[in-house]
Amino acid sequence: MPGLPRLPFERPDVLEISPGFGELRVRAPITKVTTAMGDEAWLITGYEEIRQVFADDRFGRSHPAPETAARLSNNALLGGPTGEYATERSVHKEMRRLLGPAFSARRMRRLSDRIGSLVGNLLDGLAEQGPPADLHAGLSLPLPIQVICELLGVPYEDRDRFRAMAEAMTDLTHPERSAAAQMEMNAYTYEIVKAKRDDPGEDVYSDLANASLPEDDVARIAGGLLFAGHETTVNQIDYGVLLFLRNPAQRDALLSDPSLVDGAVEEIMRVASPSEHGLVRYAHEDVEVAGVLIRAGELVMLSTPAANRDERAYSDPDMFDILRSDPQPHVGFGHGPHHCLGASLARIELRAVFGSLFTRFPTLALAVPYEELQAHTDRLAGGFPALPVTW
Repeated sequence: MPGLPRLPFERPDVLEISPGFGELRVRAPITKVTTAMGDEAWLITGYEEIRQVFADDRFGRSHPAPETAARLSNNALLGGPTGEYATERSVHKEMRRLLGPAFSARRMRRLSDRIGSLVGNLLDGLAEQGPPADLHAGLSLPLPIQVICELLGVPYEDRDRFRAMAEAMTDLTHPERSAAAQMEMNAYTYEIVKAKRDDPGEDVYSDLANASLPEDDVARIAGGLLFAGHETTVNQIDYGVLLFLRNPAQRDALLSDPSLVDGAVEEIMRVASPSEHGLVRYAHEDVEVAGVLIRAGELVMLSTPAANRDERAYSDPDMFDILRSDPQPHVGFGHGPHHCLGASLARIELRAVFGSLFTRFPTLALAVPYEELQAHTDRLAGGFPALPVTW
């Protein structure tokens, strides 16, 4: 649309979000933009405004006319409408009822020792290999994959297969490729779920096996769990390590006081922004948010990275500070009824990593100049193909 800011914005630094988001928020926390597809959308960059939309069930991921709906990107997974308009709310409610116990804090705490052991083994492997090493390949990638395999009940030996599907699902340039990969992932995981009906285990896919949901919904949920259950955590580990390496005083503070690890995890979730793609919502009826009328059917882009750096919510919002006093809860895991089911799992994994990484390797440093790090720009989740380190 002529005259409107166009996404994606230029991002000159991989650790900083695009200045364009803050510039727009100063003018208005809800403003019209043109998406990469040339469609018009409402961009929400404000902290309170984004929480309001998360909590309002008049916004959804589905659209009554998905073929003609405005789109954020070419990606089949999160670039446009998903789910059935008529049943979205009921399916979402049933999914959370079914999976809530599986991702309960109590069940996650039982995993804590196992995750700590996995982290220790991976750090042992890095130490035996010796520097320089690729932290992405040696820690950030294998840890979340092994954890999610055990939690869901997915064969770990299939990791190369489903990892290839997950990477293809994030393609922002070829919609056919991301759509085909999503269908393949859903079909692959649904076969595992069906097998659990006759041979259940103590895993999430066994919980899903007898869900009172249509087959397509079960397949989509199963595929989404495997994808989201490892993809985002991989990147948060990489970006968290990089934030500490670029802020050595914060690393030293954590080394001096290991009890700061919980605050460190929350600050990583607030500041680390591997992707600026944003979350898609559609107004299911006319809704007013912060004085702005959003019409039924209009596209809304929720920019959680921008909201997490809202100067109205945080002092020095661009500063990485694990010692923040009384911080506002970030929206890195969503909010309200759309708070991420896997938040407890991600926190445990990040605590295990950052509670031991710098103790084991106190002189950890980048093995290449920071300016040479290249993040993916053609993938939904962003992230690095490698993170070369030495010690």
